[in-house]
Amino acid sequence: MNITLNGQQCEVEVGQTIFQVATKYGIYIPTMCHDDRLVAHGACRICVVEVKGARTLMVACSTPVAEGMIIETKTPAVIEARKDILRLMIENHPLDCLTCEKSGDCTLQNLCFEYGIKEGGFGGAKKSYPIDESNPFFTYDPNKCILCGKCVRVDNELQCTGAINFAERGFTTHVAVAGDKDFESSNCVSCGNCVSVCPVGALMPKQPQKFRYWDVKKVQTTCSYCGVGCQMELLIKDGKVLGVEPVNSAPNEGLLCVKGKFGYKFLNHPDRLKVPLVRKDGKLVETTWDEAMDVIASKVKDIKEKHGAKAFGGLTSARCTNEENYLMQKMFRAVIRTNNVDHCARL
Repeated sequence: MNITLNGQQCEVEVGQTIFQVATKYGIYIPTMCHDDRLVAHGACRICVVEVKGARTLMVACSTPVAEGMIIETKTPAVIEARKDILRLMIENHPLDCLTCEKSGDCTLQNLCFEYGIKEGGFGGAKKSYPIDESNPFFTYDPNKCILCGKCVRVDNELQCTGAINFAERGFTTHVAVAGDKDFESSNCVSCGNCVSVCPVGALMPKQPQKFRYWDVKKVQTTCSYCGVGCQMELLIKDGKVLGVEPVNSAPNEGLLCVKGKFGYKFLNHPDRLKVPLVRKDGKLVETTWDEAMDVIASKVKDIKEKHGAKAFGGLTSARCTNEENYLMQKMFRAVIRTNNVDHCARL
């Protein structure tokens, strides 16, 4: 099919949404509730666009394109509607951006900056829910929740735990666990996937130290806890890992388990070995990798000549990747020529 998007002729496929087409052609449309892994449901409404002939503004994330459709994403009506939506959101949102740990990575904050919104201005009632700090890995502040529904849908559709959902209706609608209890009393498995997708500061990890997101460097790596090979980004400041975010690519597609999301603090442990050690005069001393490799190679050669290949045994770690473990057993079987290989596939 053919449509017109901001005056640009676009060739589209049947079933695509306006948001998908705009993304394909490099046209920015803001969103808070959209996630490529979920079926769009237009909860936040910030992605409204103007479609010629339509009675009202249309939600880009859930509106399918049609032949000959003429769409504008930045008309005065669209801009004003987005501003009103943002005003409604921050009317009932704590304006503690100066001290909020989500600052710099908050979609609501970024959009308010983009559209010049400083306050709600409606004089409406404010929510006053207690902050839930019962979970050992994250906190939940329902007063900052914008009801986008991403946490609920990721939990129910992707993680499939069913720990959280919407409770009550109207002004008192909020995200809650069964019975409106705390997270620690629920069937939550602490995977943290709800925390990873929250666009505001409602769900936040309990971090070892405070940091601003613009101060950290992101380094992609492979989770070291099992053989799945989940991809994640380490948030690093001053040589310390302060947090973990999932990478939305194969094999985990933006999901992590509790170990991958929150089990990173061993990285900063003072007893962790950071350089190789060799024994000299009965004591282990720090050395270079070159010297360590030379020592290993010479010892292997001497022992093999004296005692044969069966004198060797290789133990590998579940902390390594599948590829590293494969290379380890290959070295022992093909180079040293022994089958004495085992793996501590237990933590």
